[in-house]
Amino acid sequence: MSQQADATSTCLFCRVAAGTVPATTVYRDDTTVAFRDINPQAPTHILVIPRCHIPHAAAAAGENVWQTFMSTATQIALGENLGERGYRLVINSGPAAGQSVDHLHVHVLGGRDMRWPPG
Repeated sequence: MSQQADATSTCLFCRVAAGTVPATTVYRDDTTVAFRDINPQAPTHILVIPRCHIPHAAAAAGENVWQTFMSTATQIALGENLGERGYRLVINSGPAAGQSVDHLHVHVLGGRDMRWPPG
């Protein structure tokens, strides 16, 4: 079994993208899926993931996902009416940064004031 095929069967977010794990999906296309976080840290907390398995940000360096991925995250924020007041896009890469699922994802957070520094 290839590493990609193995990741697809064991990775939680790959299974969400495939529709085999239930999620409250807010957007889906050929390259990305966006769904509401089950443990929201803000009134609006949506995760945007690429459909292809990429374990973390560094692994995406040679991939052609960033343009579509971040554009989708921004469109989700605007669709949730977060544009005027503001929102935060967060990518945690690696366990020390707080990444708990080994699949590249961006958190779209909004609906409350955000503090700095974050964490």
